[in-house]
Amino acid sequence: MTTTPESKHEKPLSGWRVLVPRGGPWGDGVAASLRAQGAVPVVAPLINFGPTTDQAALDDALEKLAAGGFDWLTVTSATTVDVLFAHRAVVPKSTKIAAVGETTATALQAVGYEVALVPETDNSAEGMAQQLIALEPEPRRILTLRSEIAKPVLTRSLIAAGHDVSSIVAYRTVGVPVTDRIRRDVDSGRINAILITSGSVAQQVREQFPDIPNETLLAAIGPRTAKDARRAGLPITVVADKQTVDALIDAVSHFTLPHAADEFAP
Repeated sequence: MTTTPESKHEKPLSGWRVLVPRGGPWGDGVAASLRAQGAVPVVAPLINFGPTTDQAALDDALEKLAAGGFDWLTVTSATTVDVLFAHRAVVPKSTKIAAVGETTATALQAVGYEVALVPETDNSAEGMAQQLIALEPEPRRILTLRSEIAKPVLTRSLIAAGHDVSSIVAYRTVGVPVTDRIRRDVDSGRINAILITSGSVAQQVREQFPDIPNETLLAAIGPRTAKDARRAGLPITVVADKQTVDALIDAVSHFTLPHAADEFAP
Protein backbone atom coordinates (compact mmCIF):
# COMPACT_ATOMS: atom_id res chain seq x y z
CA MET A 1 0.00 0.00 0.00
CA THR A 2 1.34 3.42 -0.88
CA THR A 3 0.81 6.44 1.26
CA THR A 4 0.64 9.99 0.09
CA PRO A 5 1.60 13.07 2.09
CA GLU A 6 -1.35 14.67 3.80
CA SER A 7 -2.82 17.31 1.52
CA LYS A 8 -4.04 20.57 2.91
CA HIS A 9 -6.99 20.19 0.55
CA GLU A 10 -8.31 17.29 2.63
CA LYS A 11 -9.89 19.90 4.92
CA PRO A 12 -13.03 21.48 3.46
CA LEU A 13 -11.93 25.09 3.91
CA SER A 14 -8.25 24.78 2.97
CA GLY A 15 -7.08 27.97 1.30
CA TRP A 16 -10.04 30.04 2.49
CA ARG A 17 -9.55 33.36 4.27
CA VAL A 18 -12.63 34.07 6.38
CA LEU A 19 -13.44 37.33 8.13
CA VAL A 20 -14.66 36.84 11.73
CA PRO A 21 -16.56 40.02 12.68
CA ARG A 22 -16.32 39.77 16.46
CA GLY A 23 -13.37 39.56 18.80
CA GLY A 24 -13.03 38.40 22.39
CA PRO A 25 -13.45 34.80 23.59
CA TRP A 26 -16.26 34.22 21.08
CA GLY A 27 -14.13 35.37 18.17
CA ASP A 28 -11.23 33.22 19.38
CA GLY A 29 -13.53 30.18 19.45
CA VAL A 30 -14.79 30.81 15.92
CA ALA A 31 -11.22 31.30 14.69
CA ALA A 32 -10.23 27.95 16.22
CA SER A 33 -13.18 26.21 14.54
CA LEU A 34 -12.22 27.71 11.18
CA ARG A 35 -8.59 26.64 11.58
CA ALA A 36 -9.75 23.10 12.32
CA GLN A 37 -11.44 23.12 8.90
CA GLY A 38 -8.29 24.41 7.20
CA ALA A 39 -9.27 28.06 6.84
CA VAL A 40 -7.24 31.14 7.75
CA PRO A 41 -9.43 33.22 10.08
CA VAL A 42 -9.11 37.00 9.92
CA VAL A 43 -10.50 38.36 13.20
CA ALA A 44 -11.70 41.91 12.58
CA PRO A 45 -14.20 43.11 15.19
CA LEU A 46 -16.77 45.32 13.44
CA ILE A 47 -18.89 46.13 16.49
CA ASN A 48 -18.27 46.79 20.14
CA PHE A 49 -20.33 48.16 22.94
CA GLY A 50 -20.36 51.72 24.16
CA PRO A 51 -21.36 52.54 27.72
CA THR A 52 -25.03 52.84 28.53
CA THR A 53 -26.35 56.34 29.11
CA ASP A 54 -27.60 55.17 32.53
CA GLN A 55 -24.57 53.48 34.08
CA ALA A 56 -25.97 53.82 37.62
CA ALA A 57 -29.03 51.72 36.71
CA LEU A 58 -26.82 49.00 35.22
CA ASP A 59 -24.49 49.01 38.23
CA ASP A 60 -27.47 48.70 40.59
CA ALA A 61 -28.97 45.85 38.56
CA LEU A 62 -25.68 43.91 38.45
CA GLU A 63 -25.24 44.40 42.20
CA LYS A 64 -28.75 43.06 42.82
CA LEU A 65 -28.02 40.18 40.41
CA ALA A 66 -24.87 39.21 42.35
CA ALA A 67 -26.84 39.30 45.60
CA GLY A 68 -29.37 36.76 44.28
CA GLY A 69 -32.13 39.30 43.59
CA PHE A 70 -33.30 37.66 40.35
CA ASP A 71 -34.59 34.20 39.43
CA TRP A 72 -33.70 34.63 35.74
CA LEU A 73 -31.32 36.69 33.64
CA THR A 74 -32.17 36.99 29.93
CA VAL A 75 -29.39 37.64 27.41
CA THR A 76 -30.41 38.50 23.86
CA SER A 77 -27.04 39.13 22.18
CA ALA A 78 -23.38 38.16 22.33
CA THR A 79 -22.61 41.85 22.93
CA THR A 80 -24.52 41.68 26.22
CA VAL A 81 -22.09 38.91 27.18
CA ASP A 82 -19.20 41.31 26.46
CA VAL A 83 -20.81 43.79 28.88
CA LEU A 84 -21.26 41.13 31.59
CA PHE A 85 -17.65 40.02 31.14
CA ALA A 86 -16.32 43.61 31.19
CA HIS A 87 -18.17 44.30 34.44
CA ARG A 88 -17.06 40.93 35.89
CA ALA A 89 -20.75 40.35 36.62
CA VAL A 90 -21.46 37.61 39.16
CA VAL A 91 -24.43 35.36 38.39
CA PRO A 92 -25.21 33.22 41.46
CA LYS A 93 -26.27 29.57 41.17
CA SER A 94 -29.79 30.58 42.23
CA THR A 95 -30.20 32.66 39.06
CA LYS A 96 -30.82 30.84 35.77
CA ILE A 97 -29.64 32.32 32.48
CA ALA A 98 -31.72 32.28 29.28
CA ALA A 99 -29.87 32.91 25.99
CA VAL A 100 -31.71 33.91 22.82
CA GLY A 101 -29.74 31.54 20.56
CA GLU A 102 -26.71 29.29 20.26
CA THR A 103 -24.36 32.17 19.35
CA THR A 104 -25.25 33.98 22.57
CA ALA A 105 -25.17 30.74 24.59
CA THR A 106 -21.70 29.91 23.23
CA ALA A 107 -20.48 33.42 24.10
CA LEU A 108 -21.81 33.01 27.67
CA GLN A 109 -20.17 29.60 28.09
CA ALA A 110 -16.88 30.92 26.67
CA VAL A 111 -16.55 33.30 29.62
CA GLY A 112 -17.75 30.86 32.26
CA TYR A 113 -21.51 31.41 32.60
CA GLU A 114 -23.91 28.46 32.64
CA VAL A 115 -26.92 28.58 30.33
CA ALA A 116 -30.21 27.04 31.47
CA LEU A 117 -32.43 27.88 28.50
CA VAL A 118 -32.07 28.41 24.75
CA PRO A 119 -35.29 28.59 22.69
CA GLU A 120 -35.75 25.33 20.78
CA THR A 121 -37.18 26.79 17.58
CA ASP A 122 -37.72 30.56 17.54
CA ASN A 123 -34.39 32.26 18.32
CA SER A 124 -35.92 35.66 18.98
CA ALA A 125 -36.96 37.73 21.98
CA GLU A 126 -40.56 36.63 21.40
CA GLY A 127 -39.52 32.97 21.13
CA MET A 128 -37.55 33.24 24.36
CA ALA A 129 -40.47 34.92 26.12
CA GLN A 130 -42.91 32.17 25.08
CA GLN A 131 -40.61 29.39 26.28
CA LEU A 132 -39.85 31.16 29.57
CA ILE A 133 -43.54 31.82 30.23
CA ALA A 134 -44.37 28.18 29.54
CA LEU A 135 -41.59 27.07 31.87
CA GLU A 136 -42.47 29.47 34.70
CA PRO A 137 -46.24 29.67 35.36
CA GLU A 138 -45.65 31.42 38.71
CA PRO A 139 -44.38 35.04 38.88
CA ARG A 140 -40.58 35.25 38.84
CA ARG A 141 -38.07 38.09 39.25
CA ILE A 142 -36.41 38.54 35.86
CA LEU A 143 -33.57 40.83 34.76
CA THR A 144 -33.61 41.63 31.03
CA LEU A 145 -30.48 43.28 29.68
CA ARG A 146 -30.76 44.89 26.24
CA SER A 147 -29.16 47.35 23.87
CA GLU A 148 -30.27 50.93 23.61
CA ILE A 149 -31.89 50.34 20.19
CA ALA A 150 -33.63 47.05 21.02
CA LYS A 151 -37.39 47.09 21.30
CA PRO A 152 -38.52 45.79 24.73
CA VAL A 153 -40.48 42.89 23.18
CA LEU A 154 -39.25 40.38 25.75
CA THR A 155 -39.95 42.68 28.70
CA ARG A 156 -43.49 43.45 27.56
CA SER A 157 -44.35 39.77 27.05
CA LEU A 158 -42.96 38.75 30.45
CA ILE A 159 -44.76 41.58 32.28
CA ALA A 160 -48.01 40.68 30.51
CA ALA A 161 -47.58 37.12 31.84
CA GLY A 162 -47.32 38.43 35.40
CA HIS A 163 -43.56 38.40 35.97
CA ASP A 164 -41.63 41.04 37.91
CA VAL A 165 -39.26 42.37 35.26
CA SER A 166 -36.35 44.81 35.51
CA SER A 167 -35.50 45.97 31.97
CA ILE A 168 -32.06 47.58 31.87
CA VAL A 169 -30.19 49.12 28.93
CA ALA A 170 -26.76 47.50 29.16
CA TYR A 171 -24.97 49.11 26.21
CA ARG A 172 -25.01 51.07 22.99
CA THR A 173 -23.77 49.29 19.88
CA VAL A 174 -20.92 51.14 18.19
CA GLY A 175 -19.08 50.38 14.97
CA VAL A 176 -15.37 49.60 15.05
CA PRO A 177 -13.44 50.82 11.98
CA VAL A 178 -11.29 48.09 10.42
CA THR A 179 -7.67 48.61 9.42
CA ASP A 180 -6.77 49.77 5.91
CA ARG A 181 -5.14 46.39 5.31
CA ILE A 182 -8.36 44.50 6.00
CA ARG A 183 -10.39 46.93 3.91
CA ARG A 184 -7.97 46.37 1.00
CA ASP A 185 -8.14 42.60 1.48
CA VAL A 186 -11.95 42.68 1.32
CA ASP A 187 -12.03 45.04 -1.69
CA SER A 188 -9.50 42.92 -3.61
CA GLY A 189 -11.30 39.63 -2.93
CA ARG A 190 -8.45 38.31 -0.80
CA ILE A 191 -11.04 37.65 1.91
CA ASN A 192 -13.11 34.79 0.47
CA ALA A 193 -15.98 34.82 2.97
CA ILE A 194 -17.44 37.18 5.57
CA LEU A 195 -19.43 35.78 8.48
CA ILE A 196 -22.56 37.85 9.23
CA THR A 197 -23.54 37.09 12.82
CA SER A 198 -26.09 39.82 13.63
CA GLY A 199 -28.01 42.73 12.15
CA SER A 200 -25.49 45.13 13.72
CA VAL A 201 -22.61 43.31 12.04
CA ALA A 202 -24.49 43.40 8.72
CA GLN A 203 -24.88 47.16 9.01
CA GLN A 204 -21.14 47.59 9.60
CA VAL A 205 -20.21 45.29 6.72
CA ARG A 206 -22.44 47.36 4.43
CA GLU A 207 -20.97 50.67 5.64
CA GLN A 208 -17.30 49.69 5.88
CA PHE A 209 -17.07 47.53 2.74
CA PRO A 210 -19.16 49.26 0.05
CA ASP A 211 -17.33 47.46 -2.80
CA ILE A 212 -17.39 43.77 -1.84
CA PRO A 213 -16.54 41.64 -4.92
CA ASN A 214 -19.40 39.50 -6.25
CA GLU A 215 -17.44 36.29 -5.66
CA THR A 216 -16.99 36.98 -1.92
CA LEU A 217 -19.30 34.69 -0.01
CA LEU A 218 -21.52 36.39 2.58
CA ALA A 219 -22.73 33.84 5.12
CA ALA A 220 -25.53 34.61 7.60
CA ILE A 221 -25.95 32.76 10.89
CA GLY A 222 -29.64 31.98 10.46
CA PRO A 223 -32.79 33.23 8.71
CA ARG A 224 -33.40 36.16 11.07
CA THR A 225 -29.88 37.54 10.59
CA ALA A 226 -30.15 36.93 6.82
CA LYS A 227 -33.34 38.98 6.76
CA ASP A 228 -31.66 41.83 8.69
CA ALA A 229 -28.62 41.65 6.39
CA ARG A 230 -30.72 41.81 3.22
CA ARG A 231 -32.62 44.74 4.70
CA ALA A 232 -29.22 46.43 5.17
CA GLY A 233 -28.52 45.86 1.48
CA LEU A 234 -26.20 42.84 1.61
CA PRO A 235 -26.53 40.07 -1.01
CA ILE A 236 -26.39 37.04 1.29
CA THR A 237 -24.96 33.95 -0.43
CA VAL A 238 -25.69 31.28 2.15
CA VAL A 239 -27.80 30.98 5.30
CA ALA A 240 -26.97 28.51 8.08
CA ASP A 241 -29.93 26.27 8.84
CA LYS A 242 -29.31 26.67 12.57
CA GLN A 243 -28.16 29.70 14.54
CA THR A 244 -24.85 28.14 15.53
CA VAL A 245 -21.25 28.78 14.54
CA ASP A 246 -20.80 25.12 13.55
CA ALA A 247 -23.79 25.31 11.20
CA LEU A 248 -22.46 28.56 9.73
CA ILE A 249 -18.99 27.14 9.07
CA ASP A 250 -20.52 23.95 7.67
CA ALA A 251 -22.66 26.00 5.27
CA VAL A 252 -19.57 27.82 3.98
CA SER A 253 -17.64 24.55 3.59
CA HIS A 254 -20.09 23.33 0.93
CA PHE A 255 -18.86 26.01 -1.46
CA THR A 256 -15.80 25.86 -3.70
CA LEU A 257 -13.05 28.36 -3.01
CA PRO A 258 -13.65 31.31 -5.37
CA HIS A 259 -9.93 31.77 -6.10
CA ALA A 260 -7.02 29.38 -6.49
CA ALA A 261 -5.45 29.15 -3.04
CA ASP A 262 -2.06 30.39 -4.22
CA GLU A 263 -3.35 33.28 -6.32
CA PHE A 264 -2.39 35.83 -3.70
CA ALA A 265 0.90 36.03 -1.87
CA PRO A 266 0.61 35.78 1.94
